[in-house]
Amino acid sequence: MKKKNEVTSEAPQAGGVHTKGHRRALRGVVVSDKMQKTIVVKVDRLVQHGRYNKYIARSKKYKAHDELNSAKTGDSVEITESRPMSREKKWSLKTILERATGVAREGEVQ
Repeated sequence: MKKKNEVTSEAPQAGGVHTKGHRRALRGVVVSDKMQKTIVVKVDRLVQHGRYNKYIARSKKYKAHDELNSAKTGDSVEITESRPMSREKKWSLKTILERATGVAREGEVQ
């Protein structure tokens, strides 16, 4: 029987590392980077129609936190769930998968 302040030799879950549970990850394209430390990511998904079994494209926009303002419009990115940072911003930028090509960025000359 385990007592209140007894130390056990059991290892914590997830290979010895405490995690904050499963966080969803989504991939999409940045459609806006005009806000400070915030990007808007459009995520596309396919949904099967209930009656006709045809796949329909659905999309949704998520506001994500970008601490370094590194993602620009047109970049393919991966975002993950995080704590709520504002009323609409509950996602954060994980990685930039692919940079946009041929898009003029602020301060750059083509």
